Amino acid sequence: MTRRLIGPSLMAAAMFVVLIGLGVWQIERLHWKEGILAAIAAAERLPAEPLPSQPLPFHKYRITGHYAPALALYGDEVRDGPRGPLIGGGLLQLFLADDGRAIVVQRGWVPEAALGAFAEASPPITLEGYVLPPERPGWFTPHDDPAHLRFYRRDPQALATAWGQPGLAPFVFIALGPTPPGGAPDPAHSLPRPPNDHLSYALTWFGLAAALAVIYLIWLRGALRA
Repeated sequence: MTRRLIGPSLMAAAMFVVLIGLGVWQIERLHWKEGILAAIAAAERLPAEPLPSQPLPFHKYRITGHYAPALALYGDEVRDGPRGPLIGGGLLQLFLADDGRAIVVQRGWVPEAALGAFAEASPPITLEGYVLPPERPGWFTPHDDPAHLRFYRRDPQALATAWGQPGLAPFVFIALGPTPPGGAPDPAHSLPRPPNDHLSYALTWFGLAAALAVIYLIWLRGALRA
């Protein structure tokens, strides 16, 4: 091999190794993510556990207490209604647990016009659901509008200020359950699943490695003929 081929060949080899390594890494992450998803599916089949002081993500918990009148609407989501599209969002409501904790519960989607219908205390109830940490605003997150009970991030601290309820638990409890006869509030129906796109990422890296090999071989054949 002449000296003029050494540099490009070494560079192509290094790039090939890197691309294959990235593909293998994504395969490893694929197996790791499949394990997480299997654990979530297993947790979903088990009975809900009592809500601990420091709940874990992707676990199903239960807690008993009652809803207080304090509420708000989270986000904007349009759904089809019997008379046309309805704008609404996630109903956030203060839940006073029997163990003394005050918790923000996202009960599910409700039409904006019907928000006031839920502004009342409830009888004792046992909820099942999972928890999410407080959300932080992104670059394009709209500003919260506490005066109109509209929030664009699930943040117990912001809701504590709006509701005049200090000491809220540092998480949001997402209620699980079937859709009620009236359609609202429509809770979550399953535990959240993290996305698992690692196979497509792996195929992309392996595909780039194959393309690099083909391009190198075409270049090498031409260089040897020159």
